[in-house]
Amino acid sequence: MTTAPTTAPVKTGPAPVPEIVAHNADPQPSGWLSWLTTTDHKRIGIMYMAAGWLFFIVGGVEALVIRLQLAQADSTLITPQTYNALFTMHGTTMVFLFLIPMIAGFANYLVPLMIGARDMAFPKLNALSFWLLVAGGVVFYGSLLYSPAECGWTCYAPLSETAYSPTNGVDAWIFLIHLTGISSFIGALNIFVTIANMRAPGMTWSRVPLFVWTMLTQSILLIIALPVIAGAVTMLLTDRQFGTHFFDPSNGGSSLLWQHLFWFFGHPEVYILVLPAFGIISEVLPVFSRKPIFGYRAIVAATLGIAVIGTLVWAHHMFTTPLPYALLVFFMLGTFLIAIPTGVKIFNWTFTLWRGSIEFTVPTLFSIGFLFTFLLGGITGIFLAVFPVDWQLHDTYFVVAHFHYTIVGGAVFGILAGLYYWFPKFSGRMLGERMGKWSFWTIMIGFWVTFLVQHSAGLSGMPRRVYEYADVGNLEIYNLISTIGSFILAVGILLTVINIVTSVRSGAKAGPDPWKGNTLEWFSTSPPPRNNFDTVPRVRSVEPMKDIRRQIERQDRRSEEAATPA
Repeated sequence: MTTAPTTAPVKTGPAPVPEIVAHNADPQPSGWLSWLTTTDHKRIGIMYMAAGWLFFIVGGVEALVIRLQLAQADSTLITPQTYNALFTMHGTTMVFLFLIPMIAGFANYLVPLMIGARDMAFPKLNALSFWLLVAGGVVFYGSLLYSPAECGWTCYAPLSETAYSPTNGVDAWIFLIHLTGISSFIGALNIFVTIANMRAPGMTWSRVPLFVWTMLTQSILLIIALPVIAGAVTMLLTDRQFGTHFFDPSNGGSSLLWQHLFWFFGHPEVYILVLPAFGIISEVLPVFSRKPIFGYRAIVAATLGIAVIGTLVWAHHMFTTPLPYALLVFFMLGTFLIAIPTGVKIFNWTFTLWRGSIEFTVPTLFSIGFLFTFLLGGITGIFLAVFPVDWQLHDTYFVVAHFHYTIVGGAVFGILAGLYYWFPKFSGRMLGERMGKWSFWTIMIGFWVTFLVQHSAGLSGMPRRVYEYADVGNLEIYNLISTIGSFILAVGILLTVINIVTSVRSGAKAGPDPWKGNTLEWFSTSPPPRNNFDTVPRVRSVEPMKDIRRQIERQDRRSEEAATPA
């Protein structure tokens, strides 16, 4: 596609030094009202991330209460109803109110900068997307005032039907899905149009940053998957409020239909959450190994391959339902197939590090931690893809462990790597390196202590989504270890929160390009001005900042030679 900016044209040309770019740009307006009414993609990105962190803390506290309840067999710390509500709120919060806003925050802030645009294609729609997400969170947590949903984050029918959930908590969950879904759909269209039409001169598709590629792919997945879940929750709402029976087996409906509709959204949702983390890792590792990314085109192809295959294997979540054997085999083989492009990415990241001049910064540590953790999650996913094995392990803590190794070890570790990497660009300040490393090791140890032992608990028969369990075998010690690990993990997250708060106020000044990065966001000041760039250079490779630095070095040498007497 050709580049066709929809905003005012940007001057192009080889600006001599990045440090002077945008110094004469319009200043940002100040005051809280300017934040509430802003359409600047950078401020919207910051607000997305702030909201995401707020909900992350809330969801984390919910998880800690759940783990306290399960630390002992036959515990009576909280009631069954409270446990079910916490379970539902924790899962829903982490997926829809933490991970989605954090990814949207990175995308909003970085995509226009990385492609050399002044803003998103539709700035007002961009602001609308954010406020719809906030409205979804308010509606969902407003259910605490009467009766929250108790059906789990998947809200399987018939548990979510009126006969089993007569209060309005499930309706609040439905409105959350609608509001956040519309938010994500509008945001996905905005990102797609921005990437397609507003790239810098010379930024062909073969020069687009890998993070931008993953956001483009994620946008396509959202556009495909969100209408399906929107239709499903609308049908559920009419079942509950208007007398239809789409999912009510006692009146001719089908609870299996809900699972098909939900997982047609839910499985692509896994890659909607993880693919941006793949893009973050693909940007971080080349910078800190001081090498170009190994196999750029292969990573792009693998990203697109994951999106295609991931959309087609939703029913591997349904192996215990009465599906025909032919379909079981199809979804099993499809799930095996998705391991190929994922393996290509891990191969490429490993060879990017191989024989590189690796700097073990905090972003590097989180990226390497991501590789090890996500790899184990992928391997256990292959186990679960074998449907006779899944028959034994389905709805056990083995699945809980697998899910967290892929989502936390994948998406959350990638987000933390990106946060430490781009925080200087967001704030103009460096995060504390020493505290960051303490945070990494605490999070890494806490995570593995929490979830590795859950594989053993699942193999020993520990069911998930249970309020209490009998002290049989080693189940109590497994759960106690997992609970201890969850609090270690929480301490690690708290260290990062403290690091952010203190660094915003007193962190070392970053300058425009503290890491010697590869992509165009480092061409602007830190933080960037309102219009991002006064001058955008012509892009000549996939690493435009390296080209700019080489050009500056050549100019400096010529100046020195001209000043030296013959």
